[in-house]
Amino acid sequence: MRRSVALRLSAALATGALAAAGTVALSTSQASAAATGATGYATQNGGTTGGAGGQTVRATTGTAIHQALCSRASSSTPLTIQVEGTINHGNTSKVSGSSCNTAAGVIELKQISNVTIVGVGNGAVFDQLGIHIRESRNIIIQNVTVRNVKKSGSPTSNGGDAIGMESDVRNVWVDHVTLEASGGESEGFDGLFDMKDNTQYVTLSYSILRNSGRGGLIGSSESDTSNGYVTFHHNLYENIDSRAPLLRGGIAHIYNNHYKNLNESGINSRAGARAKVDNNYFEDSKDVLGTFYTDAAGYWQVSGNIFDNVTWSGRSGDTNPAGPDPQSNTTVSIPYSYSLDGASCVPNVVSQTAGANKGLKVSDGSCTPQNPGPTPTPTPTDPTPTPTDPTPPSGTNLSLSSGAGADGSSKASGTSYGNVRDGNMSTYWSPSGSTGSVSVKWGSATGVSKINIREASGSAGAIGSWRVLNGDTGAVLTSGSGAGVISFPKTSLKKVTFEITSSNGTPRVAEFETYAQ
Repeated sequence: MRRSVALRLSAALATGALAAAGTVALSTSQASAAATGATGYATQNGGTTGGAGGQTVRATTGTAIHQALCSRASSSTPLTIQVEGTINHGNTSKVSGSSCNTAAGVIELKQISNVTIVGVGNGAVFDQLGIHIRESRNIIIQNVTVRNVKKSGSPTSNGGDAIGMESDVRNVWVDHVTLEASGGESEGFDGLFDMKDNTQYVTLSYSILRNSGRGGLIGSSESDTSNGYVTFHHNLYENIDSRAPLLRGGIAHIYNNHYKNLNESGINSRAGARAKVDNNYFEDSKDVLGTFYTDAAGYWQVSGNIFDNVTWSGRSGDTNPAGPDPQSNTTVSIPYSYSLDGASCVPNVVSQTAGANKGLKVSDGSCTPQNPGPTPTPTPTDPTPTPTDPTPPSGTNLSLSSGAGADGSSKASGTSYGNVRDGNMSTYWSPSGSTGSVSVKWGSATGVSKINIREASGSAGAIGSWRVLNGDTGAVLTSGSGAGVISFPKTSLKKVTFEITSSNGTPRVAEFETYAQ
């Protein structure tokens, strides 16, 4: 039985009209992704901010999208592209430039970072034209429709994927999108949302995936297990044959999704994948969870799900459904906070929030909210953490040199990147969220072997884990936790980045000092 859902469309229309037990309040944002903030695994590994803090441009053609990418000062200069209208093969050409690597017949986000693509106005439709993300990081795609992308027939685009990611992709947030096809592989379509070849820290939220043979996958084969850390929440999967999603290795968190008319199979965990499957509503579907079409087992942790008119196959050969009474066979620790709507409310919540052109409504978790409990600190995968050094550095603070500058991933209102190199402990930089990065840069290569991160008064201990990056190459120089003096092998670079990956409060960096030795 689906319950009523209250919508909080504005402060003046606050909830109250629907007071029945099990109602959920929703909030509406007319702003872009930066205003609402990423969720799930996209918040980890330094966070996902897209083009926050950069220029905003408007585009009504695919060529204009490529032109905006190619007009940036560099391939990492933050940029938000507001898209309106229909983007198709006829208006999407290759554009060349030092800050881009584009192609005709596809929206190509290749070898770039710090970009948001958001639909505005009367909406943005990518018609028979896919979005391809390759060797890129910190990308947001929001409030767009991608439909009928084909890998065979005419016209073709992006290997038949509506949105596809591959080759060392990091930190992508896809939110409030509608991805749809008009059939399966025999009709020329492939996956709606695919990730492969070392793609990590991705969130798909408040989106619709429908009318396709394949919902999407993580990993292109049983040997492609380098992908993972993906969150799926508050999405509608409707009239999908299989792959909702298909998981090969890695970790996925799947919660508060509505699955309707899964025709052959749903969440297919295989090749050692581990999925945490919480408070989803499965309806009028078959074999919604298990390991299918392979003898390479996957695993799941289940709780709070509702199975409404779900049928289960018998176990035999490579068909191993989790039902009819799904039980957990692994445990998965989630490193971020989240609130669960009750599964019985999920159909109504998702119907009013998921997809493009829904006003970016989100659930505030008031429908039977549940506390997921304390979450552990994720195990670092970067170099062994280096403790900060209590000994003050000596020599010249290179951050104060006349040729130095500063930038970063985001900044809270009233703060500035330049405050970290002004020699004034009463001014500071804070990220717009709980994590983010700030950099010191020079016009020519500079040798650096130590930095000193000094927190503003009253914020001691707010900085949790961090990484120090070579801003020229993205290489991790060292990692650790807490503010103070940080040493690493002397490196010649034009930019050094301090990236906060977790915090114990609001980070406030008053000074980012740099030293040659």
